[in-house]
Amino acid sequence: MADESPLVELRGIRKSFGAVTSLAGVELTLGRGEVLGLVGDNGAGKSTLMKVLAGAIQHDSGEILVDGESVRFASPAAARRKGIGIVYQDLALCDTLDVASNLFLGREPRRGPFIDRAAMHAEAGRILRDLHVRVPSTRQEIGRLSGGQRQTVAIARAVSTQPDVLILDEPTAALAVAEVEQVLRLIADVATRGVGVILITHRLQDLFRVCHRITVMYEGRSVDNALVSQLDTNSLVDMITRANATDADKEAASDH
Repeated sequence: MADESPLVELRGIRKSFGAVTSLAGVELTLGRGEVLGLVGDNGAGKSTLMKVLAGAIQHDSGEILVDGESVRFASPAAARRKGIGIVYQDLALCDTLDVASNLFLGREPRRGPFIDRAAMHAEAGRILRDLHVRVPSTRQEIGRLSGGQRQTVAIARAVSTQPDVLILDEPTAALAVAEVEQVLRLIADVATRGVGVILITHRLQDLFRVCHRITVMYEGRSVDNALVSQLDTNSLVDMITRANATDADKEAASDH
């Protein structure tokens, strides 16, 4: 990582929905240019935590710091203004629009009252070339692209807003092998630009390909943190399943 000071710090983040506690005091840090893997079984609280950071959900207590400044996001727009980008698993792409229109949806370049389509396609082409994203044409309908191409366009759209932090929720789920490679290359490329990336995935092999560090969540808590260089698949599985946790650790987790 290029910078020792954390880009993002989450301190003691808690969130409940009625009687159900989803987050029970989560701690997390992210550095500039770092790819952080966020893992845990279903229901561990990963997606809820990332929705808090992206402003889609407001936490009950705890603190979010971005570049050392304490922040609280009232909306996704507020998080975006602070440099937080997110690509959800459903991608939120419009299948009937072309690639360029999806890249600039809601922020289209204009000439007077009209969308400047020539400028939009030219800029879309530049963005995709810069990120080494290959699609047949910026005029191709998104719905006609492969899963991997759609995923890279969604990531490119998020990156084009120049975020400091990019959250990716299961970006390689259900992709073919070659498409997974394309997405992982893009993630690594984005990190080299100084963007801090948080990668949620169940594909453990992907973590070892692109992540610098892994944080493990279990029942709404962050329970482990380790450099990828210190792990192998077996030790990571043990961390996720709490195979080596003491009885006291497990009891503490269940109390939350």
